[in-house]
Formats: sequence, structure tokens, C-alpha cells
Amino acid sequence: MRTRRLLVLASTAVTAAWLVFRRRPAPGRFTRRFYVNRAGTRFYHLYLPKLYRGQALPLVVMLHGCKQAPDDFATGTRMNQFADEYGFIVVYPAQAWRANIERCWNWFRDRDQQRDRGEPAIIAGITRQVIARYRADPRRVYIAGLSAGGSMAAIMAATYPELYAAVGIHSGLPYAGARGAATAAAAMRWKRLGAAAPPPPIPTIIFHGDSDTTVHPSNGEYAVRPSISEEGSAGGRRYRRSAQYGDVPFEHWVIHGAGHAWSGGNGEASFADAKGPDASREMLRFFFSAERAQERLPEKAVA
Repeated sequence: MRTRRLLVLASTAVTAAWLVFRRRPAPGRFTRRFYVNRAGTRFYHLYLPKLYRGQALPLVVMLHGCKQAPDDFATGTRMNQFADEYGFIVVYPAQAWRANIERCWNWFRDRDQQRDRGEPAIIAGITRQVIARYRADPRRVYIAGLSAGGSMAAIMAATYPELYAAVGIHSGLPYAGARGAATAAAAMRWKRLGAAAPPPPIPTIIFHGDSDTTVHPSNGEYAVRPSISEEGSAGGRRYRRSAQYGDVPFEHWVIHGAGHAWSGGNGEASFADAKGPDASREMLRFFFSAERAQERLPEKAVA
């Protein structure tokens, strides 16, 4: 009996150690900071990769979705691990529950869709603060988000096109996709009617699951005539990728059978789907390709 109890305790200890090992942060520095301007105050998490020694690295701004927080979003997207692998800084602005009880970015409010006002002014301020304090390369700053964060990323691309070199929108809505809470609910739930939205003015990559019941997949469709369209599979899911490469590159990924979650992410986190093409890796490939730095990442991350 005593031997069995010792074996159970030992097994429990090994399991606990394994969980700690799996969840331990990446080797770089993950810290919490805050930013204040006339539009408000927000905390943010900052990840400096293990190779950071003050050199001018690229910067990726990551906007979480509703009911998420920066650490959870970092786990789900695995962006800190990619930062160590490829050498860039990551910043995760945090929505305050006082601003939205569900911690959603308020992408549907008029004052939060304008340059130098509301949440866009705060996010742009955080971006500039990190560039200045950590000497990030201002020519290589990117922004991406999921759901409400993806919708806010679209707003940032439209209102601060000189600040960001490219944008990634996952399961989000286009800029000015709604004007108020009532129209936001309709825009999210139903198929988009009328003309497709104009694309952002900067290089854009979009991911959306065609089984998403939270944000209708039609919100990922923009007024772009693709020159490339292909079907493929990765991570146990099939996808369709449409692309147009010109002055302003654009890619649209439709993940077949995927719901409202970050494709190819860490399934232990909220709103992250372990199946499907790796949205984080593909976004980084697209970002760096858009700046003509293909040598930093493979030309294409999935077969």
C-alpha cells in the first residue's frame, strides 16, 4: 500500500513538472508596462527575445480578442517563441475591463475608429513608446489581431498606415464595419451584404474559418481581384488561399471547418485551434516578405 502511494505521488510530481515545462515562458523577457495619453491609460505586455541587446529589431503588435488577456493570447499564438526564433519584439496591448466588460476592443464605436482619438490613439501611442524605448526598427512595425483585436488591427491599418508596414486580421471585421453596438451584432452574425469593403492601404493578410459562428466569414472578403488561388491542407485542415501581389500585397486564407479561433495555435489557450495552417508563422512570412526580407523566413511556411 505504501509503495503504491509513493508511486502515485511520484507520478503526480512528474506530471506537475511536465506541465510546468510545457507552460514555462520562452527564454526572453516578458514584462508588464503601461501607457498614458489624453485618450486614456492601458497596460501592455512586452516580449524582448533572447537575442535582444538593444539592436533595431522588427516589432509586432498583437491585439487580443474578447475575454482574452495578453499572456493568454501570447500562449495561443506562440508569438513569443517565434520572436526568439526569428528575432523581433512583440507587444500585447491589454484592453481594460472598465473600457469593455468583456475586454473587447471597441472597434464598433465611432470615436474608436478615428485617428488620434480613443483606442486607436492609445494603441498607436503604445507602438511609438516601444519603438522609442527599445529602438525597434520603425520601418518594420506590424500589427495583427484576433476577432475584436483583428477588427481593431484593421482600424489601425486604415488610420495609421504610415506607422505599420503590414497587418494581419484573424476572424475580424473590416474598418468601419459597424457604427454602434446594434450594427456590430448584425455585422458579426450575418453574411455581409452589398459591395465588399476596400482593402487596407497597407499589405494585408487575412485568416477566417468558414465555420465561424461568431464573426461571419464574409467579413474576411475584400474588394480585391486575386491573381492566385489555391487549395491545400496543413495541420489536419484544408484551406483556400487567394492572393494578389503588387504594390500592396494581399492574402486571404479561408480555413475549411475552422471556427472562431487562431488557426494552428496552442490549443491549451482560449480561442486557439491546434489544427489548421499556422496563422502566426504565415503572418510573419507575409510581413517579412512584404518588406523584401524573404531570407528571414521560408518563402512559404506550409506545403
